[in-house]
Amino acid sequence: MQLTHYTTHFKSRKFPITLICDHVTNAPNIGSLFRICDAFGVEKLILCGNDITLGRKMSKTSRATEKVVSYDIQESALETVNQLKKEGYQIISLEITTESQPIHQFKFSKEKPTVLVIGDENFGVSEAILNQSDYILHIEMFGHNSSMNVVQATNVALYEFTKQLL
Repeated sequence: MQLTHYTTHFKSRKFPITLICDHVTNAPNIGSLFRICDAFGVEKLILCGNDITLGRKMSKTSRATEKVVSYDIQESALETVNQLKKEGYQIISLEITTESQPIHQFKFSKEKPTVLVIGDENFGVSEAILNQSDYILHIEMFGHNSSMNVVQATNVALYEFTKQLL
């Protein structure tokens, strides 16, 4: 028998993960990010940029998870990353670079709270944030395309991260 939202036996929990979105402004993507932050027990979602809208298009995709996920909107992702780094957070960016390492080989810390930074689909995580990152991770892919949708990539990353923290 298929279970519903009300009959699953999943245990609700929060993980010491803050997701920072560096100029992710597409409303359906933002809605989906709220949804996966709820699904993976992310402590806080921080949307950074100038054109962040939380309108009808976003809430249609989020399925009301914006009401239960702790979130903030900041203008500067770099300033937010720098502040959290000063507060002792480990900074991890999800990006494909010459220095990035495969996420499936990385051991996530159970001792330090972590910021996971994701970037705009067209430009990725900014170079300034990559320079401030403690680690840069990528998802290995085996097709012809070298990237995936920001929400899909975040799903994979949060699954790997929370799997290790259980």
